[in-house]
Amino acid sequence: MLPYIGSGPYCYSNSLAMILGDQAPSPAVIEVLTGSPFGVQLISGRLPLFDPYGWDGEIGLDAAIDLLGWTCTSAGASSPAEALDRLRTAVLDGPVLVGPLEMGLLLYHPGAGEPIEADHYLVVQAMDSDRVLLHDPQGFPYATLPLDAFLASWRAESISYKRYSYSMRSGFQQVRDVSVEDALQASVPAARAWVSLRGDVVVSPGTVGNEEALERFAELLEQGMDPGIHGLMTHFAVRVGTRRLVDAATAMGRIGLRDASAILDTQARLVGSLQYELTAGSMSAAAAIVRKLQPTYAELARVL
Repeated sequence: MLPYIGSGPYCYSNSLAMILGDQAPSPAVIEVLTGSPFGVQLISGRLPLFDPYGWDGEIGLDAAIDLLGWTCTSAGASSPAEALDRLRTAVLDGPVLVGPLEMGLLLYHPGAGEPIEADHYLVVQAMDSDRVLLHDPQGFPYATLPLDAFLASWRAESISYKRYSYSMRSGFQQVRDVSVEDALQASVPAARAWVSLRGDVVVSPGTVGNEEALERFAELLEQGMDPGIHGLMTHFAVRVGTRRLVDAATAMGRIGLRDASAILDTQARLVGSLQYELTAGSMSAAAAIVRKLQPTYAELARVL
């Protein structure tokens, strides 16, 4: 198995790595600690994502921060003025992890200007009376944005899983010295719970996980997938899903869980092979790949 090194949409993991600085593990390790590789879900009966049933980025960030031995203050705001006041105070003590935001309203992204229901995270470094200065891990270091445009994105009206508008994490402090291996080992029970479809998360109506999600996904492919969902799959979901699985395979091998590592690598190869079939419009071939994935999640749960 060859670990993957390269670009990819790891916005919250890259953002957290920037915040933690010299004490941060690689974004690949952070992503595994969030729990994101350990499952697949079909949201509201129509949107396939290669992350666990009931999981979202906010849950994942909380898990990774704790597993690494850090704490922070997580807060939102009820108005634009309150949000700017909170951010202005927070950046005096250091960089602030901001998100989720609506990516389509980050106007330094070429072609941006309309909501696209795509969540995003970034790091705000400073602000003045007119603009914010930020590092956007999508490939925009030291980007600037007028405050009104930043607020429109930060409000995250189109992001259904947000806990509150104008969400940010600040005041990061290390409270325990945790090695990468210990953090990964400590993450295994949560990984097992995610891949076993734990029952203590709130999901939207029609959302299903793992085998059921994959069967429905295969049926959607055979029936003709919505063009918007198809675009999301080819531009984002397959790429990030494959990378998550490769990184999880590498991480589980690092702590000696070879059976889990082998299954995750198999999953990564299958999900990665979807990219060509979906891009080429070979929907029947893509559906066959999706069905090959179905039994692997129960097997992963067993070996974990």
